[in-house]
Amino acid sequence: MNSFNRTRPRVALFEPRIPQNTGTIGRTCLAFNMSLDIIKPTGFSFEDKYLKRAGLDYWPHVDVHLYESFEQYKNSFKNSRIIALTKKSNNLISNIIYKDTDILLFGREDTGLPESIINKCEIVAGIPMPGGENQLKTGGVRSLNLSVASGIVCYSACLQLNLLSK
Repeated sequence: MNSFNRTRPRVALFEPRIPQNTGTIGRTCLAFNMSLDIIKPTGFSFEDKYLKRAGLDYWPHVDVHLYESFEQYKNSFKNSRIIALTKKSNNLISNIIYKDTDILLFGREDTGLPESIINKCEIVAGIPMPGGENQLKTGGVRSLNLSVASGIVCYSACLQLNLLSK
C-alpha cells in the first residue's frame, strides 16, 4: 500500500456522478500522492466496473475516504482551507498561494458546486480558459471534463509547493 504524505493537498469530489471520472481522478491522486475524499451521494456504486476500469489496477491503492455530507466533511478538516473550483470564478488557480493542507474541492459533473457550498469555502477559483465560453462562436468550450480539471489543479498546486520531485 502506498504511504501517503499527509502534508499534501487533498482532492475532494462533491457528489460525483460519473464513475469513469472518479476512477481517473483516483489514479491522478495516486500519481501525485494525494488523498481522494468523496462527499456523498454519488451517482454510482464503488463496485462499478467503469470506476474500476478507469482506475485500472491502481484503484485498490488510492487513499479514498467517504463522507456522508459536506458538513461532516468540513468538520473533519477544521484546520484546512477548502478551495472551491468552479468555472464561475474570475479568480484563477494561478493566483492562489497554496498550502500543503489545502483541500481542492470539485463539484458534480453536471451542475458543478452549488452556491450554498461555494459560500462555505475559504477560496473560490477557476482554471483559465483562453478559448472559453466567450469564444463559443469560434470553437470555444463551456467547461473542462472533471478529471481533466482536477489533473490541472493538482499539478498546479504540487508545482507551486515543490512536491513534484520523485
